[in-house]
Amino acid sequence: MRNILLLISMLGLLPAGCGRTVSDTDTVSCDTFVYSVKGGDSLRLDRYTDTPAAEIDAKKPCMIFVFGGAFISGTRDAESYRPFFEYMAREQGYTVVSIDYRLGLKEPLAAGKLSPETFPQLLPQTVLMAVEDLYDATSFVAGKSAEWGIDPARIVACGSSAGAITVLQGAYFIANENPLTAKLPDGFDYAGVISFAGAVVDMADDLTWKRAPAPIMLFHGDADSNVPYGALRMGGAGIFGSDYIARQLSDMKSPYYFYSVEGANHALATVPMNNYRDAIDQFLTQQVGERLPAMIDTKERFTNASPGGKTFTAEDYIRSNFAGE
Repeated sequence: MRNILLLISMLGLLPAGCGRTVSDTDTVSCDTFVYSVKGGDSLRLDRYTDTPAAEIDAKKPCMIFVFGGAFISGTRDAESYRPFFEYMAREQGYTVVSIDYRLGLKEPLAAGKLSPETFPQLLPQTVLMAVEDLYDATSFVAGKSAEWGIDPARIVACGSSAGAITVLQGAYFIANENPLTAKLPDGFDYAGVISFAGAVVDMADDLTWKRAPAPIMLFHGDADSNVPYGALRMGGAGIFGSDYIARQLSDMKSPYYFYSVEGANHALATVPMNNYRDAIDQFLTQQVGERLPAMIDTKERFTNASPGGKTFTAEDYIRSNFAGE
């Protein structure tokens, strides 16, 4: 019997704990499931939900969240994310799913193999692995949609920093019919994508979209030294940040919402979850829910802002993300 229960748990059929007990006065519940096992590692996801869909006689939208940490660290259940998860579940009626994914730069960094020379080859491989895990988690959630009361046509991908790179890359792959999208249900696309200081990685000198992606919301500070605000090209690979992506989406007349903060650093990877909720709600209601074909550019500046727009190099990326590790 013990072995049977272990097998059921590994297949994601037996919920476990979420790392923190929800209080009796908190209406948001959290359950943990294993969505995939790779190389002996169990990849888990936490599901946050408020009122069950059955009680409101409607299928809920879902937000799949991917944490940040430069592809070397981070956890799906970090305390700093939980207020945002609980807000989205309680106030906006979303089922929020926060996922594990494999950290592809962790071992090369520990082995001393991460350098400006190796980074252009290692980063695309790392992002590809993260997107594969995102797609596997998405397929798992879509497969549970009837049981969990989720509308599979209203699944939004959201991520912070490395997680934002992952969800933007996932949208880019879908738009370009990358073979990896075979992991997703037939005809699947995200209803929307929210990126907190993210980018798209490509081996070409420019991004090429075969078709328009789902509506995308981008937050980024132009003094970010962790993820480029514009474009960084190095050794045959390119990292294309929010400003670059927004200009491409504008040229394509593809719906987007770009919230740019002058002089802001990588704090935009987390700050919007608590301080820019109104903008997020607007995007989810209008551009995702109502399919409003809007292209919105919001620029903000603080009086104490640090200088932005500096030249960004591969050495900057490595120093900002991995120094002291």
